[in-house]
Amino acid sequence: MENKNNDKTPIMIVDDDSQALSLLASLLCHDGYENVIPFEDSRRALDYFNTQEVHAVVLDLSMPRLHGMYLLELFTKNKPHVPVIIVTAENQIDSAIECIKAGAVDYLTKPISINRFMTSISRALELRSLNDGLSFLQDPEQAVGLPSAIASRHSIITHNKNMLSLMQYVEVISNSHQAVLINGETGVGKELVAKAIHTMSKRKGEFVSINISGLDDLMFSDTLFGHKKGAYTGANQDRDGLIKKAANGTIFLDEIGDLNELSQVKLLRLLQENEYYPLGSDNPLQSNARLVVASNRSLRHLVNEGKFRKDFYYRLCTHQVTIPPLRDRLDDIPLLLDHFIDETAKIFGKKRPTYRKELVDLLCSYDFPGNVRELKAMVFDSVTKAASSKLSSEYFSELIDRERDSFPFQGASSASQNLVGVNGVTFDRFPTLKHAETELIRRALEIAKNNQGVAARLLGITRQALNNRLQRLKKGSAA
Repeated sequence: MENKNNDKTPIMIVDDDSQALSLLASLLCHDGYENVIPFEDSRRALDYFNTQEVHAVVLDLSMPRLHGMYLLELFTKNKPHVPVIIVTAENQIDSAIECIKAGAVDYLTKPISINRFMTSISRALELRSLNDGLSFLQDPEQAVGLPSAIASRHSIITHNKNMLSLMQYVEVISNSHQAVLINGETGVGKELVAKAIHTMSKRKGEFVSINISGLDDLMFSDTLFGHKKGAYTGANQDRDGLIKKAANGTIFLDEIGDLNELSQVKLLRLLQENEYYPLGSDNPLQSNARLVVASNRSLRHLVNEGKFRKDFYYRLCTHQVTIPPLRDRLDDIPLLLDHFIDETAKIFGKKRPTYRKELVDLLCSYDFPGNVRELKAMVFDSVTKAASSKLSSEYFSELIDRERDSFPFQGASSASQNLVGVNGVTFDRFPTLKHAETELIRRALEIAKNNQGVAARLLGITRQALNNRLQRLKKGSAA
């Protein structure tokens, strides 16, 4: 029979059961993998792994001499770029979780499904290829001199070096079949990045987006997987779910942290087996849709709180994209401001209004708890209401003051909650009024880039009052 792959990729198999070893090796050879290296002795396998090139490892757990878990930990420590697949008779969820946490890319139980095994091998080698492709991203400074073409092609407005580096990573993982987890605060543009992943992947199917916040299991399953006629009261005809609509494309699930446990189990099956059950059906359907999920909460924290399944989390986090909040990319604010002004003026057929540099200083002094979405809303509102050819800094100031009054500590970092401090000014002991005033004025001027008008607004006083305080401080230091 002609080889399907004609692939000389070195794949190592370690299993003390000679029959299992022979079976796995024959499956790989039958599928076209010509360079299969089998080991019954786990000690010899470790020596070979440490001295020779290996692209993937298939590893049993229960073995004499060196246990599989011990080997797994050594393999992932010595060569973390080499994917390891566990194939074992231990069908225990705790064992699977421990192996995934230790670095295994998959956990298969005997007797194995041939299709599942070959799919796992294919994904492992794909992951190895991605790891090789990501090596140039280890130094973030390499991203500085690169053009922002990747981002701009996908309507992501940025010249921030961390965002450009992130978009390079997105381009590398776009052709992977693995799930992608996008982390980020509300309003940072998680769906925009998800669309960029889909577009870069050149998948022929659609990009289908679902916000699963507030969906119970029935509604979630019906929306995603569909149902058969009679599945529940009111199901008068068959219905295809959105997963079918996303065939050959991408399904994007926003707010994945809100998913209940029963629905998590169903998605886990979709990730592991590429199959799902419509409601009311005993026959599974196959899916080739790419899964991209997003959360504005830490899934790891939810796992620790018992609100999110460990095994599901480790399936989702193969590729992770963390989008920085707007307050950590202040150099993008002038770019975004101009973009949203142009966009809004075009929508309403107005002449593009101008603004003073003071407006940029004011915006850069604000924490933007709503991130890019909040900035866009501010600009949209201001341009719409602008009666002249210039945008008023005063109007933006009113919007910011209104938000600060509603959410006074929105931007405070958790690291500083146990200290006496505010907005980057911390004290190791309770400050005197004079000390606090001096430090707050200094910090306000620093944030406002020495613009006294903006600094005064931050401090909640008039510009004249700030000027008087500065004069007093100057006289006090001179004395």
